[in-house]
Amino acid sequence: MIRNAVAALLLGATALPGFAGESWDQIREELYGTRPLLDGARLIALDVPYRTPNDARTQIAAHVVAPEGGQIARVSVILDENPMPVSAVFALDSPQDSFFFDVTMRVNGPTPLHVVAETGDGRLFVTEAFVKTSGQGACAAPPGSDPKEALKTLGNMALSLADADTARDRLAGLSARLRQLDVDISHPSHSGMQMDQISLLFIPMRYVEDLEIDLDGAGYVGVTGSISLSENPRLGVSIPARTRSVDVTLRDTSGTVSHAHKSLAGY
Repeated sequence: MIRNAVAALLLGATALPGFAGESWDQIREELYGTRPLLDGARLIALDVPYRTPNDARTQIAAHVVAPEGGQIARVSVILDENPMPVSAVFALDSPQDSFFFDVTMRVNGPTPLHVVAETGDGRLFVTEAFVKTSGQGACAAPPGSDPKEALKTLGNMALSLADADTARDRLAGLSARLRQLDVDISHPSHSGMQMDQISLLFIPMRYVEDLEIDLDGAGYVGVTGSISLSENPRLGVSIPARTRSVDVTLRDTSGTVSHAHKSLAGY
C-alpha cells in the first residue's frame, strides 16, 4: 500500500540545510529517482504563510490544475526540513481535471515547501515556497491538551461543506463545479518527540496514518498522513458539486479505526 512505501521515505529523508538544495535533492532522488520534475508554477497555486503565526498549526493549501492532455492522480506535500518531510499524500482514485486541498500542519522550523503533482500518465510537476517559523520547534512542543483526555474523543470527525463562493475565493480559479469538504478530526497527532510534562517521558508516536474519503459510495481520495499533521487536524478537499453523500474512514498508527458519514442531499 502507498502508506508503507511512503513511511519508509518519511523516516529515511534526512534534514539538511538549504532552500531547494541538499535536502530537496536527497528527498527528490529517494522519491522519484531519475524521473524528470517539470516546472509546475503555472499549474499549482500555493496558499502558504510567509511566516507561520503558529508553528504547530500552519495552514497549507494548494489548487492544482491538470496540464493539457492530462489529469491529476496524486499530490504530495513535502516540508523539506521536517522530521518526516513527506507530510501528506493525496491519491485520487479517479484522476481529476483539478484538485484542491487545505490542511493544518506542524512546521518544525524554517523550511522549503514542495508540492508535487503527478498525472495519470506519470508526469511530475513541482512548485515550491519557503515557510519561515517562529522558532517554537512544533514537532517537539508539548501537546495542547492532556494526552489522557485526548483519548476520549480520539477519532471523532465532523464533516462540513464550505460555501462554494468561499471555497473558490481561497485560491483564484477554483472551479465553480467543485465544492470544499472540510473534515475536522479529533486526534492528538503525537509526534514521538513530545515529552509528558508530568512524567517527563516521551509520548509514543501516534498520528493519522490514512484517511479514505468516499463520495456517493465510491472511492474518491486517500490521504496518507504523518507526524506533520497538526494536533486535531483540519483537512479540506475539493469535491464535485453534484456529490450527495460523503463517507470518511480514519485509521491511525495504533490501529484505531473510525468512520463519519454526511448526506449532502440538501445542497
